[in-house]
Amino acid sequence: MSKSIFELVDELPTNNLTISALRSLDFVAPGEWQNVVGFVNTIKTVTGEDDEELIQQIGDRAVYLYNDRSQGYQRAMWLYQTVDSTDKALGAAALANKVGEKIPLLGFLNRVTPKAEKAQTIDLCLKLVAELVAFCQINGIPGDSIGDFVGSLGEYSGESFIRMAALVCFDGLIPLGPDFISSALSRLNQTSPQELDQNSTFANIKDAIPGNDSSSKLNFIGQSFDSVSGWMSGLVSSKNLTPQKVANNLQNFVDFADDKLDYLAAFLDVSTNYYEHTGTQTLARRLIERASAEI
Repeated sequence: MSKSIFELVDELPTNNLTISALRSLDFVAPGEWQNVVGFVNTIKTVTGEDDEELIQQIGDRAVYLYNDRSQGYQRAMWLYQTVDSTDKALGAAALANKVGEKIPLLGFLNRVTPKAEKAQTIDLCLKLVAELVAFCQINGIPGDSIGDFVGSLGEYSGESFIRMAALVCFDGLIPLGPDFISSALSRLNQTSPQELDQNSTFANIKDAIPGNDSSSKLNFIGQSFDSVSGWMSGLVSSKNLTPQKVANNLQNFVDFADDKLDYLAAFLDVSTNYYEHTGTQTLARRLIERASAEI
């Protein structure tokens, strides 16, 4: 990794389209996520400490743990970054500087088209698998520990919960509709290993996915999504989530027509990096918690 963990946390933005999109999900988890940025500030927030010497010791230990390649922290960070980066091929920077405005989607339509539903389905499932593998890396357990991951979802909170909520809302409900779980499972079952190989996100992270070849990796992806479908369904039903409800909350910072939700999904792909942003926050929190316990 080219940057240290403290640099990554220090460079997290305080306000951009990603932050606006995540804040729009406050109705799903009121008060659950605070955009904590800055490495020292994160140490203070996580530990409650204000002793500068102790904060320095915790920070040094967290940096050491992150730099230790025998641990899985750098691998987890790479996964969070990589599953977001493949969405950003189309002019994200030009959109990012318009934060604070109500961005009309009409001009955006000239620059991007929605993904096909199968491509959107594969990307949704790959983001979920990236979350699973990153969880295993952070916790030092085998990367195919689906049961441990599913069990942990009930304990997800803060930035980890909002990331999964965003996955359901931004990569599930908006592009694929209210029946995204069943439709995704159906499309995944009709996907061949050859089609999977053509997906750019898969090409980037395939070495991190358990399995000896694309066929076995595809099976693992399907098994993972199926195992988490109950949790996702529970979130949708408990919060009465619909594509329209999610979109209405996004209209605070972007204008779009109600029949253009597939374009809204493309807009979110290009203009946000919520996986990397909240993944960095999750990783920093886990490192700081461990460092604090070890010094």
